[in-house]
Amino acid sequence: MQKRSFIGNYASIKRSKLSYSWDKAKRMKVCYLFLAPYAILFFTFFILPICTSIFYSFTSYNILEKPQLVGFKNYINLILQDEVFLTAVKNTFVIAVVTGPIGYMLSFMFAWFINELPKWVRAIAVVVFYAPSIAGNAYSIFSVIFRGDAYGYLNSILLDLGIIDAPRLWLSNPDYIMTVLIIVILWMSMGTGFLSFVAGFQGIDKSMYEAGYVDGVRNRWQELYHITLPSMKPMLLFGAIMSITSAFNVSDVPRALAGYPSTDYAARTVVTHLFDYGFSRFEMGYASAIATMLFLVMILCKKVITNALSKVGT
Repeated sequence: MQKRSFIGNYASIKRSKLSYSWDKAKRMKVCYLFLAPYAILFFTFFILPICTSIFYSFTSYNILEKPQLVGFKNYINLILQDEVFLTAVKNTFVIAVVTGPIGYMLSFMFAWFINELPKWVRAIAVVVFYAPSIAGNAYSIFSVIFRGDAYGYLNSILLDLGIIDAPRLWLSNPDYIMTVLIIVILWMSMGTGFLSFVAGFQGIDKSMYEAGYVDGVRNRWQELYHITLPSMKPMLLFGAIMSITSAFNVSDVPRALAGYPSTDYAARTVVTHLFDYGFSRFEMGYASAIATMLFLVMILCKKVITNALSKVGT
């Protein structure tokens, strides 16, 4: 009897909560109407493609024929049989581990320094640092700098200085490719996260610094840790997400500089591998499995960084 009574009370409470939620939704229907355009676009161009990709990852699909369910075959082949994918994973993690944190810290440090400049100088500095990330083929400049003959800028300088006795194949030799890519990616890392940091510094209430010095803050590093970082947690999280996304989605720079495919797959990344199977071979089921695994790894990394940032200033 007590169990039936408990179940009945739980069902009653649940019905009342649903009724309250429905009544609240009806009262706020105008708000939902204004949110509808964004919600429709978000569902159409974000949620729906993710769900579609997850579905196709369990199929064999070449665009022209009807998808055939194959279960976990794509994932098994990807992990156990695709050696190029494992190389791509290694290269992607090397790029992400190096360029992600370093690019993130550089963006924050440069934004911090720029914040101390006069207003007109700050505006010019922001444009100078942000420009490489929005210049579409800016990395093509490096194809001239790291050209593999004596006419390449770097080879020419090193030959003139007597440091090398023959031109180096910077973009063809597997020993040099990854180092060159990391340099170029770091040069282009001052993107949207950098702008969010600049805006975050401008939005901090100056009275907080005055209160901090009254409470015992004695130098700029204490000011940074106890006041600036806690005040910028939303910007720090946004910058971290953008850093993760850009680090794991590296594709254009390797394909433009190192070729497609690169020598010994030395510049192969997960997204380049996805591009190969999706747009060159049209094996959309296999490409969807690659995209799904990349998505899950990015979500996991975001969770780890979110937990780390939640402890800043505590």
